[in-house]
Amino acid sequence: MSIPSVTELTLLKSLWKQQPLAARELHDLVEPELRWSYSSTRKTLDRMLEKGMVAVQVVHGVNVYSATLDKVETLAAFAHDFGRRVMEMDAPLPVNMFTGSKLVNDSELAELEQLLHDWPADKE
Repeated sequence: MSIPSVTELTLLKSLWKQQPLAARELHDLVEPELRWSYSSTRKTLDRMLEKGMVAVQVVHGVNVYSATLDKVETLAAFAHDFGRRVMEMDAPLPVNMFTGSKLVNDSELAELEQLLHDWPADKE
């Protein structure tokens, strides 16, 4: 799995909370954090579509986007990458660092813990 960029992750997080969304709706949600133009949101969505991170369908003549990447698997990949590349850790990150997150619920937290624990050494 390719790890989304920080801006791609911002769009995905909004889609994981509420999808499908039109590009304008998604832009309105992420603009306070990203502080960029609507055309930048559209370009990023186009790149994400090419990478298979989102899917698009036409509803009443409007393109609406949905995340195709699984939230928990994507977060596990980010956590694994952070632990390995940034913190130079061979062991999985402790799942308690995710407690209190507004992004995952208890069952997703348990799934994340399992994914991090079972992460294959050769999975990059």
